Amino acid sequence: MNALRVIPTWRHGQERLYVCRTDGRNIAWYDREAARVNLLSEERREDVLDVLGPFLTGTVTVGPPPVPTPAELARLSLHPDDDLAPNRPGEALQTVLDHEPGPQRRMRPDPRRHALAAELAVGEALDRLDGAGWRTLHSVPLPGGDRVHHLVIGPGGLFAVHSVHARKQRVLVADPMVTVGRREAGPLLRAIRADADRASYALTAEVRPVLALFAPREVSVTAPLRELRVLLDTDVAPLARAGGVLKPADVEALHAMARDRGTWVRV
Repeated sequence: MNALRVIPTWRHGQERLYVCRTDGRNIAWYDREAARVNLLSEERREDVLDVLGPFLTGTVTVGPPPVPTPAELARLSLHPDDDLAPNRPGEALQTVLDHEPGPQRRMRPDPRRHALAAELAVGEALDRLDGAGWRTLHSVPLPGGDRVHHLVIGPGGLFAVHSVHARKQRVLVADPMVTVGRREAGPLLRAIRADADRASYALTAEVRPVLALFAPREVSVTAPLRELRVLLDTDVAPLARAGGVLKPADVEALHAMARDRGTWVRV
């Protein structure tokens, strides 16, 4: 009996199995996604593999932890309050609703809750691109109370995605005006482009604007749009198919920069 314990934990949505001694100190951990057992001491190698045996699947690499990349070191140096990566889709709006829930009206639902539903649906769809080498940050704050709903960084470049609730409604896009259902038309595309320009300035890289519509009944675009895409929450695949712009190291470096709240202070 080697007196080691296996303790499962979750970090940033990924499961890790830590191997601990009786005094609570970690001597190894198994990263399922990376299929790697990271050893802090070669002396207990056989004991670690023995206790992890029931949990290991497939081919597994065993060795010391890999040297952190510059992007990982930058992330580790961030204070938790300054790290935007843990933000959930609609984080800022959810915080407002938690503090100011508003009146309960059965006939007229709070429009903020519709907006939150749109951000949740679009954000969850974008998060699923992670396996294809993309990184998404949600509710990126801009000075003056504005924010980028979703900032997407990947092989195809950078995109500032703005979510709009349009459930079972007709959407008319006549650049720069957008009309949703019977609501009054507004120059939404102008605001989306402005947010993308501010993000470009902060990251010193081109950020392209995207309008993402949640569950519309019909979408009409009157003319080709200037440097702007319109997507549905159920089909964000066109972003994933874009490639050839950024290398993986560039994606990680830009993600490390973008997740730092301080990057967005003066834009």
